[in-house]
Amino acid sequence: MNRAEKQVVLLTGASSGIGKSAARYFLEAGYTVWASARRTERMADLAEEGARSISMDMTDEQSMKDGVQTIMEEHGRIDILVNNAGYGSFGSLEETPLSEARRQYEVNIFGLAALTQLVLPAMRKQGSGRIINISSIGGRFGEPHGGWYHSSKYALEGLSDSLRMELADFGIDVVLIEPGAIKSEWNAIARKNLEETSGSGPYREQVLRHIRSMEKIDGTGSPPEVIGRVIYKSATARKPKPRYIAGKGGRLVLLIKGLVTDRAFDRLMLKQMG
Repeated sequence: MNRAEKQVVLLTGASSGIGKSAARYFLEAGYTVWASARRTERMADLAEEGARSISMDMTDEQSMKDGVQTIMEEHGRIDILVNNAGYGSFGSLEETPLSEARRQYEVNIFGLAALTQLVLPAMRKQGSGRIINISSIGGRFGEPHGGWYHSSKYALEGLSDSLRMELADFGIDVVLIEPGAIKSEWNAIARKNLEETSGSGPYREQVLRHIRSMEKIDGTGSPPEVIGRVIYKSATARKPKPRYIAGKGGRLVLLIKGLVTDRAFDRLMLKQMG
């Protein structure tokens, strides 16, 4: 039995896109993969390929407790946690209900933190583990109508940086993956949220331009397999980097962000919206 066959991976948001792609990389390498999502029927293909599917809702702590308990009872360990579940809540700050803002943080931050808390005791006990948090290049800049989404990714960046140092003495690595433009359901969901929240109010003209620019990016992004491969690489590297940037435009956007003033970057972002 090789090392991969002994290792247990728990991966959230595995019903589509990046999560499903990452699950397949681990499966092909012989890892024991537990793929989680709210709708397990959307992971039937992964189950046929050898994954164990489990229902997990990032806004329901009990479902996460039950899921981790099931895995621990069967294997007694969790070696790799891939925190991939998340979504983009878009809309003007003025028009976005705070209930939706709280849900954005519940899924993207507090659910992720709750699941991480649940797996850490086992990782500390075994003296090893790897936590891979899927952030975004959007965790390093903002854009109009994306305040709640971008701020949640900013928070994830700070949380991960702090956790990386916190866990260093226990042999547990913490890695951030920062995707650029990716072809997935994420963009369509974000556009839908934006239109429903702010498509008919005082921000309408700017919002419609924003939606058109998001549609253009969606059609030219990298396939999710690009990020799935990077997740697998970061999980299996002997000494992983703290951050991995991948996907179309990611490095270029962050390079520009670092070279120009904040106001110049604002102008560039607004120009992209036509």
